[in-house]
Amino acid sequence: MLDARQALAELRAGNRRFIANRSSSGPLVDHARRAALVAGQEPFAIILGCSDSRVPAELVFDLGFGDLFVIRVAGNIVAPSLVGSVEFAAARFGTRLVVVLGHTQCGAVVATLEELTGRATTQSRNLQSIVRRVRPAVESLLAGHPHLSDDEIVDQAVRANVRVSADHLRHGSDLLEGLIQNDGLLVVGAEYSLETGEVDFFDGVPEGAPSA
Repeated sequence: MLDARQALAELRAGNRRFIANRSSSGPLVDHARRAALVAGQEPFAIILGCSDSRVPAELVFDLGFGDLFVIRVAGNIVAPSLVGSVEFAAARFGTRLVVVLGHTQCGAVVATLEELTGRATTQSRNLQSIVRRVRPAVESLLAGHPHLSDDEIVDQAVRANVRVSADHLRHGSDLLEGLIQNDGLLVVGAEYSLETGEVDFFDGVPEGAPSA
């Protein structure tokens, strides 16, 4: 199993291949690899990402069967079942890197901004549960930076929301906190650019490691 820094390096290398359009389709259609994984799995990174159809983690990082334990939810929010999913992979498989992966133009952030500014109202209680978790990131920007444009608020709120989710994983779970302190678990935040395909690792990156 790769340690956290090695896993981070693998993700960066895969994203560089993706950006350069040098991705290999082999891992995605390797039936022998699929068959070999029937007996078990050892994913080297856990990705908590947004459900947006434009951000499939395996493609973004040029990886395939068995490489990533991917958890997707609108707005890459952190709720109890999602924390439990991260805990499961970290404890069961020994995976030592967790990436909270947001993306530019996030629809959940846009929806939250629209609700806070009175331009839309979400009637569904289930959708409201997502908006409530994104709300603090958007609300703080509206209060502290009243002159920002909507686009600027969304850009900054996407990153703020990633930081909130990553911090929740670091400090909202006794199991994960223990693995961070004693077993080398690393939780980092990242943003995928829909425009360029690049993943920027900007939160919680170890000292001395490049941010992108």
